[in-house]
Amino acid sequence: MWYYFVQVFFRVIFKILFRIEIIGRENIPKTGPLIVASNHASLLDPPLVGASSTRKVCFMAKEELFVPILGTIYKSLGAFPVKRGASDRNAIKCALNLLKTNKVLGIFPEGTRSKNGELGHAGSGTLGLAGKFRVPIVPTAVIGSNLKLQKSFWPKIKVVFGKPIYFPQDRLVDKELLQEMTEKMMNEIGKMLKDNR
Repeated sequence: MWYYFVQVFFRVIFKILFRIEIIGRENIPKTGPLIVASNHASLLDPPLVGASSTRKVCFMAKEELFVPILGTIYKSLGAFPVKRGASDRNAIKCALNLLKTNKVLGIFPEGTRSKNGELGHAGSGTLGLAGKFRVPIVPTAVIGSNLKLQKSFWPKIKVVFGKPIYFPQDRLVDKELLQEMTEKMMNEIGKMLKDNR
């Protein structure tokens, strides 16, 4: 209940402040485990994607954000900390548990924010968790969240959800397939960014 109250609150705030436009919500599967993979240009991206989604999205977030009070709020909204630059077993375990229980995991494949607004490269092993359970991936594009790059007095932000990408059932999930799926995902995000600017 708390999550959905906050979701509606942020949606209203974003509508007023940023004229948020949400496209493709119908592309989010209604049930089952899911990964929402978005570009990352601003600290606003997690709440923007979360507020725009039809389902609760649990994000991996760098542990530095989990300071007193704010950290408690983040956790109450489904976020969990991850140590960057190292293999974090607790974070991986938490992510696996989310997918095992048919929840939605939010990730930023680039691993860090883009300073110039351009889409970066996906980190190695980005879709390892998705491949383990053959979880569908919804490529997601957030356009305009880096307010420093917007020249308008009243900025406009778009959140676009693409059609789900499914793992082929007739192929073994190996490094080659994971690389193909990662490239396909990033190409879709890139295309949505280009088409919606």
